[in-house]
Amino acid sequence: MFTDGLDQDGYIAREGSLSRVAAEFAPVVEAARRLLAEAFGDGGRLHSAYLYGSVPRGTAVAGVSDLDLLVALRRPPTAADRADADAVEAALDRAFAQVDGVGVLLFDTGTLLSELERHDLGWFVACLCTPLLGPDLGAELPRYRPSPLLARETNGDLGLVLPRWREQLAALGSGSRDEAAETECRLLGRRVGRRLVRTGFTLVMPRWNGWTSDLVRSAEVFGRYYPQWAAPMRLAAEVGRAPTGDLAVLGTLVDGLGGWLAAEYRAVHGEKRPRPQ
Repeated sequence: MFTDGLDQDGYIAREGSLSRVAAEFAPVVEAARRLLAEAFGDGGRLHSAYLYGSVPRGTAVAGVSDLDLLVALRRPPTAADRADADAVEAALDRAFAQVDGVGVLLFDTGTLLSELERHDLGWFVACLCTPLLGPDLGAELPRYRPSPLLARETNGDLGLVLPRWREQLAALGSGSRDEAAETECRLLGRRVGRRLVRTGFTLVMPRWNGWTSDLVRSAEVFGRYYPQWAAPMRLAAEVGRAPTGDLAVLGTLVDGLGGWLAAEYRAVHGEKRPRPQ
């Protein structure tokens, strides 16, 4: 039995820790802690904040990796909250060459702890997020196994995402290729590559009975079960790690691998429960 990423009881182990943050990223993390506290600490808005991604896993590469943050507010985020988060992103991105982009997700605690999000955002906080500020919401959430339910609720909506990607690709293809467009292409490439790999991995996760967030490892595990799609999935992993602005490559991933993956996922795990609009 595979036990990658699981604890001794067979549950998915929390993958990150502040102790795993590399020394060169420590100043970035401390600045993030300070800026988030300053931005959201007034008026009792902030419940807690978290790191996720390669920085708390200790696998970040200076100048290549981005910094991923999640902020849990005590009430639903507003436009003003989003503006404050954007300001934090910009300040960190300007100040630290170690990170190639900063992203801050905003949610309220009611959503994160809701039954509807128990096997999606709740699992994300409990297993993939590292506490940075405030009380840990993970203590209020269950433990999780690599189950078909978890697979369905985390990535069972790829089919809904594909049309939006196609629209974005069409818009980028019809416009001028200036610096802003090139940046947008690379950002889209990062999103497409990472989402396809993670969806491919969770498709086979219950059979493999383990967990990993590493893109290369995820693609390799997927390829054991679907060898005919192993090469496109490796390409998706490459694009997710080193984004390309090549629209032809992205189109092939979206329409080829993405279209097949959405259909196979639906057949194996079903569709994710709809969220309120």
